[in-house]
Amino acid sequence: MNAWIIAVGSELLTPFRVDTNSLLITDRLNAIGFKVSQKSVVGDDADSLATLLTRALASVDLVVCTGGLGPTADDVTRDAVSRALGVPLDLDAEILAGIEARFVRRGMVMSAINRRQALVPYGAVVLENVNGTAPGLWLEPTLSVQGRLVLLPGPPREMTPMLEALVRERLAPLTGGGGLFRRVLKITGRSESDVDAVAQPIYGPWRARPVPIETTILAVFGQVELHLTAAAGSRADAHEALDAAVGELVAGLGPSVYSVDGRTLEAVVGDLLRASGATVAAAESCTGGLVMSRLTDVPGSSDYVEGGVVCYSNRSKTEWVGVPDALIAEHGAVSEPVARAMAEGVRHRAGSTIGIGVTGIAGPGGGTPDKPVGTVCIAVLMHDDVRVRTVRLIGNREQVKYQSAQAALNLLRLMLLKCL
Repeated sequence: MNAWIIAVGSELLTPFRVDTNSLLITDRLNAIGFKVSQKSVVGDDADSLATLLTRALASVDLVVCTGGLGPTADDVTRDAVSRALGVPLDLDAEILAGIEARFVRRGMVMSAINRRQALVPYGAVVLENVNGTAPGLWLEPTLSVQGRLVLLPGPPREMTPMLEALVRERLAPLTGGGGLFRRVLKITGRSESDVDAVAQPIYGPWRARPVPIETTILAVFGQVELHLTAAAGSRADAHEALDAAVGELVAGLGPSVYSVDGRTLEAVVGDLLRASGATVAAAESCTGGLVMSRLTDVPGSSDYVEGGVVCYSNRSKTEWVGVPDALIAEHGAVSEPVARAMAEGVRHRAGSTIGIGVTGIAGPGGGTPDKPVGTVCIAVLMHDDVRVRTVRLIGNREQVKYQSAQAALNLLRLMLLKCL
């Protein structure tokens, strides 16, 4: 079944407020078998909202509208519903009495404007709001409207318990116990086009399977994600189908897949370090400590992190981790020999099993024709093994720093897996 979520509020069209309700609503609807095909944000304008509601109710099985149910003049959702459906708004005496009682319990006198919250579109079922004055509303399809309509308050503390009750009592029975179930494969070290070239022949036939699986590819800086969604009548059927699909993709994409269970790269690396009994230290230049920051974001990372140093200047590279001046003079601070020397120096000083060295040009200035902005050299030393890489990254300063840390962590991961 298809759903359309509408978030109401002019503040959601500014840089200062983000619509988070739609994320929670999507999660709860997916879990019981509704696919969200559209999301919209509309300001506090009754005409615009009425037009959007008319379109949505003619297109999908369920419309969930959140916000605009307060008492003030800019709370226009009820008025818009009345216009879209061509039904009057009636004053519900029971709702009004409940609002008045709520004010009395708080030692306050209800303002006349709160009467607006007791206006109910004709034919609507009232949904109790245990945390606020604005009730939710449920409207069944009519001869002229194919979709069900749900109106929920905007404040999350009011909306969330009402949504949970709505899903449990009214929506879940409509889908017969099925649901949409997801897995995410996280891949690094490969481009989006490269991943899709390998993955598309694998996932292409999945829509025709008894449990159909849809796949979405998403590229972000430093990694590619494959989102798998299975529509199934039971959780067991979905997991069986998704397990098989994940296995096929991992077999095709190999060790570039670093996570199939939601873990971050730093969490995966941390688990490998703990399992191997190894410890790590890093000397960082262009990343400014980001490698160590990400590793220590993981709870329990004191089991395997010894420490790190940010040696940004040439002098600090020499004095703090022992990079020879002559090596910097001969090859430049951004070079594979210097990255290796940084990794060797920090490993020696920290007494760790593994040393990481990262040096590069994050930009926007500092690049040369031979070493443009985005040139980063990474070295990882583990026992008697050493791997050194030069990567060319794109993006702004922050993005280059993040991708550099990602590349360093991934090189360490692959060495721990003994895949290099």
